[in-house]
Amino acid sequence: MFAAVDNFPALLIWLPLIGGILSFFLNDAKSAKSSAIIFSASSLIVLLVSLNFTAKEFIALNQVSYEWLTSIGSSFGLYLDGLTRTMALLTAIVFFVVFILVPADQYKDANRFYGLLLLAQCGLVGVFLATDALVFYLFWELALIPVYFLSSIWGGEKRIRATFKFFIYTFIGSLLMLLAILYMYNKTNATSFGLGAFFNLKTTADEQFWLFIAFFIAFAIKMPLFPLHTWQPEAYEQSPTPVTMVLSSVMVKMGLFGVLRWVMPLFPLAVKQLNTAIMVVIAIGIVYASLVAIYQDNIKRLIAYSSIAHIGLMALGMLTLKEVAVVGALLQMFNHGINILALWMIAYIIEKQTGITSISKLGGLAKSAPVLAIFMVITALANVALPLTNAFVGEFMIFNGIYQFNKFLAAFAGLSIIFSAVYTLNMIKNVFYGEANSTTIQFSDINKTQVLLFTVLTVLIFFVGFYPQPFFDLFSDALGLVLTRYNS
Repeated sequence: MFAAVDNFPALLIWLPLIGGILSFFLNDAKSAKSSAIIFSASSLIVLLVSLNFTAKEFIALNQVSYEWLTSIGSSFGLYLDGLTRTMALLTAIVFFVVFILVPADQYKDANRFYGLLLLAQCGLVGVFLATDALVFYLFWELALIPVYFLSSIWGGEKRIRATFKFFIYTFIGSLLMLLAILYMYNKTNATSFGLGAFFNLKTTADEQFWLFIAFFIAFAIKMPLFPLHTWQPEAYEQSPTPVTMVLSSVMVKMGLFGVLRWVMPLFPLAVKQLNTAIMVVIAIGIVYASLVAIYQDNIKRLIAYSSIAHIGLMALGMLTLKEVAVVGALLQMFNHGINILALWMIAYIIEKQTGITSISKLGGLAKSAPVLAIFMVITALANVALPLTNAFVGEFMIFNGIYQFNKFLAAFAGLSIIFSAVYTLNMIKNVFYGEANSTTIQFSDINKTQVLLFTVLTVLIFFVGFYPQPFFDLFSDALGLVLTRYNS
């Protein structure tokens, strides 16, 4: 079934898979954490090395097509191009940071906790690398199942309700996508699940309409987009914060990635027919989520609604079909993952020390934790797309494309920039400044390991803000498949 592990995609799948399985057999929490760090660091190293082998002459190192279910025309196809490499890199960074950040003894049965996280990493990377629809669906489910158990076992008091709602939403979306995949497979005369075979299908406008609906609902739930977002705030609040870091930084990108890799290339007629109406709904959702975020007292819910608004903006940019906006959205997928990870790290540190997530019960943390306050201000300014930070580049390009598409839509969606500044600056003021209370006065500043992690993320924030060209070069080979049917 599987050939030798002699290329990058195979390593990126096998490393977290083996690490996850191994963790279940480790009884010592420190050993489980050390193992998780080693396997996630190995994945990150593989990706960094792969950046030196992106040219066409190294395609054998970046492409996999193992024999799998040959009787039904499914091969274990994986491929690293600029888009998939960027998303896999983000995934590796996030999991590596999470494994270092979380103390080994914080969660009961730590071996299972780390093992499930590694299996989730395997599933996420598989989603980004898959070139076969059945393999894509397999990894789509593999990424979701560990998160369900992580949230339902180690989550908050209302975790069962939150995870059940999350499961129902994603199950319905996954079922619709599977039906669409099977329909397209039968259109190939039951010969192939490959993306290339699906791309070459001759489908009518009506067929594309319904196939688009099935795929897009699955992806819109995962992002999530308004009005399919209602599972997210409660799930983010009730999940263990390390799991929420994964959900918010990486897992929501599954939906955006699905639109880019599967929906836009396969259903151009439906995209052109429906994109305007969908964009209007998304724009309403962006403004709605931003307004709701302003009135949130729970720091985790505020970050959750902020994420809904930012993800909606990326989806809006993609659906303009303008190259500048699509490239901006690609860059912003990575930027948002880094920025939101840093925000969740801050929320995690605060909650871990104080047990408080209510903004009104905090205050004055800058007096006792000045270093954390500095990193918070940097992260917050990046989150509102201050010039010279990473998010500014991506959002500027997205709004450029939206303006080319419709200037009134750009103006309406642009309200989210103002609202984002309001709720972000209010959070900084109310959490880090003002009068300290009996809880916050005892707050300890971040340790050396946390300083190092925040420093790495800060370097990424400013590096991309000053010099995003390496990412643009990476994306160039992926744009053809995304936009080739929209250039005429």
